[in-house]
Amino acid sequence: MLKLTRAALSRPRFASTLTLSAAAIHTLPKLDYAYDALEPHISGEIMTLHHTKHHQTYVNGLNAAEEAYAKTETAKERIQSQAALKFNGGGHINHSLFWKNLAPTSEGGGKLQDGPLKQAIERDFGSLEELKKQLNSTTAAIQGSGWGWLGYNQTTKKLEVITTSNQDPLLSHTPIIGIDIWEHAFYLQYKNVKPDYLNAIWSVVNFNEAEKRLVEASK
Repeated sequence: MLKLTRAALSRPRFASTLTLSAAAIHTLPKLDYAYDALEPHISGEIMTLHHTKHHQTYVNGLNAAEEAYAKTETAKERIQSQAALKFNGGGHINHSLFWKNLAPTSEGGGKLQDGPLKQAIERDFGSLEELKKQLNSTTAAIQGSGWGWLGYNQTTKKLEVITTSNQDPLLSHTPIIGIDIWEHAFYLQYKNVKPDYLNAIWSVVNFNEAEKRLVEASK
């Protein structure tokens, strides 16, 4: 169960808002599709490892970090706990969004329909192809691991391309589409050729889910 909110993570002492009741234990979310449903764009082997191993590790780490934080007695111990809470909490939030971010081509993946999202993309980028170009180039340029995002700026009311490092969640914008550029997301299939992975993932982006996020953020 995903209980960490982006607003909570943005507070320096966000861990103090967390509880360890049975209902608050974080668990690995189920996918809405089979592991091999995104092939040939993302292999079933990658999806299986990414979901059951990497995301599960963040879930385990978050639960352990919360338990450790609950036992802290000094300010120093609480400060030391923040890194584990942020890293594993961010990993859990980002990946939970990422799975919803994708859909098999047979279920509409990669297809941008007429509607609020298409209109916003054309308004802020000129075209979907220009958005892909900007988001891909910005994401490929990340040094090390991180995420590329299409985010909605609540102040400007526009879509913008942003990146975050490591497993930091997107706090400055409402996430609309997120792309995981950690090596575990693509290396088994695309080796070190990031552009090939970034080009391929658009074929399984769940634009319907992205539009729902945009509509909600725009209210």
